[in-house]
Formats: sequence, structure tokens, C-alpha cells
Amino acid sequence: MKWFDACVNAFRVPDLRRRLLFTLSMLAVYRVGGHIPTPGVNTEELQRMFEAAAAGTALGFLDLFSGGQLSQLTIFALGIMPYITASIILQLLTVAVPTLEKLQKEGELGRRKITQWTRYLTIGISIVQSFAFSQLVVQQGLAYEPGWRFRLMFILTLTTGTAFIMWLGEQITERGIGNGMSLIIFAGIVVGLPGAIQNVYENVFVTGQWSVLAALVILVAMIVIVAFIVFVERGERRIPVQYARRVVGRRMMGGQSTHLPLKVNAGGVIPVIFASSILSLPQTMTLMFSESPFLTRLLETVRYGEPLYELLYVLGIVFFCFFYVSIIFNPNEVADNMRKYGGFIPGIRSGKPSAEYINDILTKLTLVGGLYLATISLIPDLMINGAKIHHLPLIGDWADANVPRWLLEGLNVNFYFGGTSLLIVVGVAMDFANQIESQLLMRHYEGFTPRSGRIRGRHSFA
Repeated sequence: MKWFDACVNAFRVPDLRRRLLFTLSMLAVYRVGGHIPTPGVNTEELQRMFEAAAAGTALGFLDLFSGGQLSQLTIFALGIMPYITASIILQLLTVAVPTLEKLQKEGELGRRKITQWTRYLTIGISIVQSFAFSQLVVQQGLAYEPGWRFRLMFILTLTTGTAFIMWLGEQITERGIGNGMSLIIFAGIVVGLPGAIQNVYENVFVTGQWSVLAALVILVAMIVIVAFIVFVERGERRIPVQYARRVVGRRMMGGQSTHLPLKVNAGGVIPVIFASSILSLPQTMTLMFSESPFLTRLLETVRYGEPLYELLYVLGIVFFCFFYVSIIFNPNEVADNMRKYGGFIPGIRSGKPSAEYINDILTKLTLVGGLYLATISLIPDLMINGAKIHHLPLIGDWADANVPRWLLEGLNVNFYFGGTSLLIVVGVAMDFANQIESQLLMRHYEGFTPRSGRIRGRHSFA
């Protein structure tokens, strides 16, 4: 009942109700656009070909993020991934290009300029990707009237669709609740939940592919993974901070004890999305250079589900964890701010020693968070697709003869929610609930958890 009361209170506040309805309406527009097909394409034949060719590949992964729109080639087929890729490129260049680094430090004006360049780069990436898909459509004979007129119309349609999704996400972020881009990805994933439930039902009661016990084991495993995700996402390391007493005018200020909270997974689901986006590029290149046998064989080694792909995926997640945290959290600035206001960490000198102490703790937490994200992403993928170590050149024959088939090939479970999608769904849902709760508490309403003022489950890692 407390959750129900909190939801009712959310709609009682006019401003919060307006933001919630605006967010829902923008997501509804996104879903409506997902049913408008791209003109000139035989979508039925495309979907049959896609199901046969894209199963277990990065194309299938991108189709998951777009809510099935890529396999149907709707006007939103490219989804939000071009924008994410552009954001990654700009953030990486911020470290290497002094001009971008200077803009980032200029505050709101500089961020607006970087956002504008991100939009332009998104359009460029969308043009390249839509051209690659137009080549695929023409080569497979799926275009009713193949030619450059069709290609130009195809590129214009998909690029415009991506630009519109980008605009929707920015509007949700500015006028709604939560991060618009994350919510769009969330909406694209959860739209497959009914299909996942139907798939489980058919595998257990229609085809008999699973036993009831196997279905229960998978369900319990999924619940345990969700609980573990919530547990770690709420975890934080609290660094004690003491503020010295000082006289300001006629008032005595300071003299209080507080703490500096450092989250175990400060980057959230951003590193997972970034790593997935980068590793989707080889699949696009495969479409563009399908006539080159050498490049095709080379790019096949980093195909979704292959050992090299999983290794690069883990390294990418850990790298983007450190990279993203270094952008959003600066230990030197935190230490300087504490010193300005008379704060210090007990037992640690102010200034540079405090910054080094905070940076050391943050580095350890970020490593733990990166390994946690990689583990959660890999375990369901290994259960579903298998390790595929028999594809490796040196140990492949030995593994093929001695390792159980279920470990090599997986359980052949066509289950919709893998590790990556589960991380995104749970992470975005928790962030969305947190923002609603903070809005309620600001207006003196009780949040989702009674008497606590925040969602229960926050704990500390000593």
C-alpha cells in the first residue's frame, strides 16, 4: 500500500504530474514511431532473413536495444545508438583535444557547445549506418525499386528518425523525469517482456524444450541477479569528514561531522552501454565490406558471443567505468572544496593528501564496480550462448572433445533479458524511482519507503 500511496502522491503534485505525463507521452510517441515501416522495403521478408541471420550476433543485440525496430526496419530502426556512439567519441576527444577540454570547463555554455557537436556527429554516424543497411537491403533483394533514389530515401528516413529520437530524449531530460536517452533504451527493452513470457510458456508447456524445474531454476537465477544488482547499486563507501568550528560574523559555524559518499558503481549502466555501442561497430563494417572475404573473416572473430568479443566487452566495461568516473568526479576539486569550508578527513592532511586518499578509495571502488558490471553482463550470456571456447585456434579441438556441450553452446535459451539488458532495465528503473522519490520528499510527501525518507537497501562497504 505504501508504494501505491507514493504513486498516488506523485500524481497529486501538479508539477510532478505534468513531468510524469510528459515523459509517458514522449515514450508513447517513440513506440508509435516504432510501427511505421521504412518505405520501399519488403519488411516481411526482411524479418524472416533477420531472424535467421542475426540470431546471436551484434545485429540481434542492436535489435534488442531498438525494441525490435531494426528487424522491421521502421523509421526508428537505428534507435539511439548513433547518439551514444557520438557521445563516446566526444568524451574521448575531450581528454585528447585541448579545445574540447577547455569547453568542458567553461560550465553550461561549454556543455551546450559540446552537445551541439554531439548532435552533428550523431547525424554523420546515422548517415554511415543507414547507408550500410541500405547496401544490405539492396544486396538481399529486399528493395522494391533498388537504385540510388531508394538509397537516398532510405538514408534520409533513418537519419531523420534518429534525429527525432535524439530530440525526444533531450525533451524528456529537460521537461520530464529521468535521463531521456536511458529511458528510451529502457522502453525499447521492456517492450519485449510479453514476448519473453510467451517464449517461456511455449518452451515449457508447448514444445517441451524445458522442464518445469529448468524454468524455475532460470526464474530463480534471474531474481537472484536482480537482487544482487539492487544490492550493489545501493552500495557506497562513506568517507568521514569533520568540519572545524569557525566564526562568521556573530554566528558560530561548522563543528559538525558528516561523510562523503562514494558509490560502488558510480558510472551506473553507462559503461555497459558505451562498451556495447563500440562493439556494435564491427557488425556495421561487416555489412559495408561484405564483398571482402578477408575483412569478413577478421570481423567474424569479434562477432557477438565469440570469446574475443566477450574479452573485449569486459575490458571495455572496465575501461569506461574508470573513464566515466574520471569525468564526473574530480578528487582534487572535492579536496579543495573541503579545505575552503574548513573540512578535513580525520587522520588525513588537507589538500593533496586528502585528494590522493579519496582517489585511492575511488580507484578500488571503480575496479570493483567494473568487475561487477562485467560479471552481471557475462553470466547470463554464458548460460544462454555458451563460452564457445571450441572456436579458439589452440585449444578448440581439445575443448570440443572434452568440455560439455551445454557449456560450449549454452542452453540454447531464446530468453529475452540477458545480462546487459537486465542491468539497463534495473539500473534505469532504480534511477527513475529515485528521482520521483526525491521530488516527493522535496514537497514534504512520504517517499516509496515509510519513515526512512529514501529507498531502503543502502549500505556501506567499509
